[in-house]
Amino acid sequence: MLRFEVSVEDLLRSRFALSPAMDLCLLLRSLAGQGRPLPRAWATRLLPAFERLRRETELNAVLALQTPQGGPNFVAPPPRGLNQTWADDLAMIRATPLEAARHEFATTATGPSARDPRVRAVLDSTDAVSRIAEAMDQAWHELLAPDWPQLRTICERDVVHRVGVIGEQGWATTIESLHPGIVWRAGGIEIGFFRGGTVRLVGDGLLLIPSVFVGNIAAHLEDPWPRTLVYPARGTAALWGEQETVPQPDALTALVGRARARLLVALDAPASTSHLARSLAMAPGAVGDHLAILRGAGLLVRARSGRSVLYRRTPLGEALVGGSISRHQDRLGKADRDSFRS
Repeated sequence: MLRFEVSVEDLLRSRFALSPAMDLCLLLRSLAGQGRPLPRAWATRLLPAFERLRRETELNAVLALQTPQGGPNFVAPPPRGLNQTWADDLAMIRATPLEAARHEFATTATGPSARDPRVRAVLDSTDAVSRIAEAMDQAWHELLAPDWPQLRTICERDVVHRVGVIGEQGWATTIESLHPGIVWRAGGIEIGFFRGGTVRLVGDGLLLIPSVFVGNIAAHLEDPWPRTLVYPARGTAALWGEQETVPQPDALTALVGRARARLLVALDAPASTSHLARSLAMAPGAVGDHLAILRGAGLLVRARSGRSVLYRRTPLGEALVGGSISRHQDRLGKADRDSFRS
């Protein structure tokens, strides 16, 4: 079991961040068959470019440093906050001293792929850091950059949702909501399926990073990273095209109208006007008008997250949607029981 000992000071210093470089590494592991399997549509779309980059760039040297459990710190430097960009990460990667990189090569490049002559030539070269950085930059622009605005929006929505939970229900509920295997017990965070013993945060707080590519929970327990939990962002299932059953809010539709009911139901996690317009195939102007009315009625609030303004339901909005969904589920349950009796 892994347990974080948490003080009041730690809670005051805990914060959220995004890590483009970490998500790139997670994506590369998945494409190489070492991480969370990608949905078929994503794999079909990305694998040809991934295999070409392996042939034409030094990407195999980057992959030789990755394992299912992790990789070197210098290719995924600790993020500073929610505004972290790939350019920020790339600058830190390129600034890594050669000796520091070689120290990490010695501990991570231990598998069969690291013995490939072409890979070895990169790792043993005097410009190894710049060659690895260049390969990662090409991989970023071809494999991840086109989807990053959407992925970033999902992660920002997650953070706004968690901050709302902190304000309404406190840190303990927020931490436990990150994953079913996490519990808050006796002033600490316990993850039963993780090995790591007891880790004291000693007033530095915990860094929380949502990701669309992490399959479970990941943790950073050693410098230069702060003590960190990486968790699956809300909304990833919809991103992967996993269809979820969305109840038809009949009573809610009668109360606020079909378009506004759809928006309220869609805001199960915070979202921007543009995200809602894309996901619901509505005109952005119409979405903005409906959101303003719902906000004026006390059903929504809005907050800035990085460069986006995200909307989320208020407790009154939650109650309206929750009541509609409950009635829908009751109808389904009755239909199932009637079908069983027949």
